[in-house]
Amino acid sequence: MKVRSSIFASFILILEVVGVALFLRGFFPVPLKSSLSSKSKLSDLPAEPLAGSSPNNSRLPQPLFKRVVIMLVDALREDFVFGPNGRRYMPYTRHLVERGSSHSFVAKARPPTVTMPRIKALTTGTIPGFIDVVMNLNSPALLEDNLIWQAKAAGKRMVFYGDDTWVRLFPKHFMEHDGTTSFFVSDYTEVDNNVTRHLDSTLKRDDWDILILHYLGLDHIGHISGPHSSLIQPKLLEMDDVLKKIHGALVSKEAEGSLPYLLVLCGDHGMSETGSHGGSSEPEVNTPLVLISPAFKRKVGMEKPEVVEQVDLTPTLALGLGLPISQNSVGRLIPGVLEETSLRDQLRFLHLNGQQLSCLLKDSTPGFEKEAGFEQFRVAEKAHGSWMKLFFEGNTSEVLTNMGRKVLKQYMEALASMSSALSKQLGKYDMYSMVAGTVFVFQLLLVLLLAMPEALSGEAAVDLPVLSALLSLPFYLLCLLLASVHVLVCTSAESSCYFCSLSWGLVFAAVAFSSAMFCILISMVTRRLPLGSLIHGKSPLRSSEWSLSELDVLLLAGTVGHTLSLAASSFVEEEHQIWYFLLNTLCLAVFQDVCRKYFREQSASRDEEELVLPSKDCHPSARPGPEVFPERWLALATPPFTLVCCRLLRSLNQTGVQWAHLPDVGHWLNSFEHRTLLSLLAAFCLLLIYFLVQRRCSWVSKVALALGLLGVYSYRAAVGNVGFPWQRSGRATSKGTVEARFVYVFILGILFTGTKDLLRSQIITADAKLKSKGLWEIYSGLVLLVSLLFRAHNLPVLCCCLLIQTLMAQFIWKRLHYDAAQTTIMHYWFGQAFFYFQGNSNNIATVDISVGFVGLESYVEAPAVFLTALSTYAGPLLWACHLVCYLSSERGRRSPAAFGHGCYCLALLRSVPAAAYIVLVTALRYHLFIWSVFSPKLLYESMHLLLTAGVCLFFITMEQSPGSSKS
Repeated sequence: MKVRSSIFASFILILEVVGVALFLRGFFPVPLKSSLSSKSKLSDLPAEPLAGSSPNNSRLPQPLFKRVVIMLVDALREDFVFGPNGRRYMPYTRHLVERGSSHSFVAKARPPTVTMPRIKALTTGTIPGFIDVVMNLNSPALLEDNLIWQAKAAGKRMVFYGDDTWVRLFPKHFMEHDGTTSFFVSDYTEVDNNVTRHLDSTLKRDDWDILILHYLGLDHIGHISGPHSSLIQPKLLEMDDVLKKIHGALVSKEAEGSLPYLLVLCGDHGMSETGSHGGSSEPEVNTPLVLISPAFKRKVGMEKPEVVEQVDLTPTLALGLGLPISQNSVGRLIPGVLEETSLRDQLRFLHLNGQQLSCLLKDSTPGFEKEAGFEQFRVAEKAHGSWMKLFFEGNTSEVLTNMGRKVLKQYMEALASMSSALSKQLGKYDMYSMVAGTVFVFQLLLVLLLAMPEALSGEAAVDLPVLSALLSLPFYLLCLLLASVHVLVCTSAESSCYFCSLSWGLVFAAVAFSSAMFCILISMVTRRLPLGSLIHGKSPLRSSEWSLSELDVLLLAGTVGHTLSLAASSFVEEEHQIWYFLLNTLCLAVFQDVCRKYFREQSASRDEEELVLPSKDCHPSARPGPEVFPERWLALATPPFTLVCCRLLRSLNQTGVQWAHLPDVGHWLNSFEHRTLLSLLAAFCLLLIYFLVQRRCSWVSKVALALGLLGVYSYRAAVGNVGFPWQRSGRATSKGTVEARFVYVFILGILFTGTKDLLRSQIITADAKLKSKGLWEIYSGLVLLVSLLFRAHNLPVLCCCLLIQTLMAQFIWKRLHYDAAQTTIMHYWFGQAFFYFQGNSNNIATVDISVGFVGLESYVEAPAVFLTALSTYAGPLLWACHLVCYLSSERGRRSPAAFGHGCYCLALLRSVPAAAYIVLVTALRYHLFIWSVFSPKLLYESMHLLLTAGVCLFFITMEQSPGSSKS
């Protein structure tokens, strides 16, 4: 069965997306959970240990607190409270930390540092999986054992105001709530006012036991302008005033003889130097935890905060309120909270925490008896029983006190060891799904590689032996074998496998497809061998057909080298350096080719000139005459100019990990004192974008593009990034909703015009020129949309992208007769480099979610996700779209197979690193940096694979059938 290269490549990519999705489902582990389906109950708590034959005492300690107020400030970094600026940012809080009845800690949040997983950690005590980053967009109800459920079951009356993620996670748990959306980051004022407006009336009432406040404004400011913005201090002073109001109200209502209150100030995660979060840098994972209560000793000065885990707050609050600890919690009790309680109660609290951790350890670890923490807990429990026996005997000597302190220390060591062991496990990998996904992807990759000679031939068609594979005996034998393996694995697996939970229809389809792919592979391999070529009546490929130029060797070596570099965590963190190096090397190689073409000895013959750069699409060109001299100098200047542009763009945004904290040109431009310069730069870039794009547009699209770019500047002026000459600096900024929607109208108009021309060329007239024009107008609409989404200081990135594309297309790819495969690889390399020029990295924290709300007045999931993905991958998408435009233009249609070659090369360039990376992360799944470095990169690779599949589908629609075009 013969299939066009573009259809074949797109089909392979779509199936690879399915295989990678199956791998992701197995790779991101299910969080540790107890084997008991029910939740913890007070009646299930263990009895107090007691040595001897006397019956154990089941006494439970009295709750430590009557009322608890949790004030959670989203993205609150620990240095905002404990740092040098703490007294200036939050003076009242800092006074309580230094002189009040409080305990202060630095609570470490585990990556991913995103709101929903952090709320899960705070309420369940578990460490959520990395896949919760995706679930953060649409949080389902939390069904596992958690602090909120336990409080409701115990009759505690709870009130909540703030981020509506809590309302979605805990529906019908709060007797009163008012949720605000957490994703509309343009709003940092009303989102907090909607919380504070309830405080006065709520604090006067006595009908609640737990009050939870989740403030979002600080996080939104971080996303908009970063942690060093002038908006940070006013917002933190506002939060300080809120805490002062709450503390004053609690103190005034404190009654003699009743249990004390507890006021908790904390953050769900921190904030990176760019204002985002999601990664594992110190500013993102270090959050302040301040516990304020009259039950604590008054401080006499500033003390260095102790470091605890964020999940430690869960068992501390549970035991402090007299509730059972959540079954799946891996946290340990914060000992400072117990300082004023009796020694017996301290031991009892620690025993309850240890019993819960030891039960979870039993359920999750086969060899739990060998765990040091488990053994320490058993020793401490026995010593606790001996202490209890002496206590009941009425022993009041100092020996009893010293013994109790020793048991206390043993418990603390056991709890730390068990908590650490459980935290390291994170979850259980679904190895069967991972292996199935890996095999699936590698089968597809091998088929893609074996089809290379046919896919890159002049015919650009692949002959797939599908029918012979389906009718062969090995196919049916393989189906039986794989089905047997599936049954064996699913019946003997100790833990649940996702692949085993699928219906038999889907499993049989997967087994049949995998068997067919294996048979096709064997058939294609035998066809490539000399003996197989004779059997099939085809002559083997001659080496002359696959001679490689120096540029081909560079492109091949660079692609393979980049794939191999993914095995090292440092290279993954600083991947941008690899692409910058490869791009610089490519420019030097192109410069060498230009010199060879234009600066040869005049006596060289025409044939020798044509053989310098072997090319599949090469056409003879005339000998350069006097009119070529200006052109050759422009061609000669293009590679050095590209190098200069790339060097300037590298300084615009610091990315990666090692040097991301260093100041860059982008930060310098965004400072208020350089706003005039940023305004001039943005205006110049928008003008240059117009002149570069409008040259091939219709007059209607030219007008729409000009007005749209004017709207882009107006939008940036409205939100305060740039300014008009007549605009006063003190003018209040807006959300720019009207201006952004004004631009969207013109974007839709340009896209409609381009789509109309494209459909006419494909369906009615088969006019290649009309198709090329339609494609360019769609590309122009995409450029206008990207210019709207890009921050003002990033407009030079878009400007340089268009300028390099114009110069390379006019003077390099066209004049040096590079074939479609070489041009595609160059476009791919440029796209990867521009992905990092934007300021992206392999860290989730660099995803700018604020662009998802340009032109929106409230959070709407579909457009927000689309705009965020488009902005993040703008570089690769712009270069891929330009590739389609170039191959469809007059200068690109020298070969009718160009589209097929381009689509195939694009699929191969994405398939090789994606397949290699899933093997690498499988091998490195117990690596120290698996969650902080390798997992985010896996998500980026998966998303890039999905986008490339979409681009290849676009290739299919644009590919012309032979002879369908008109001159």
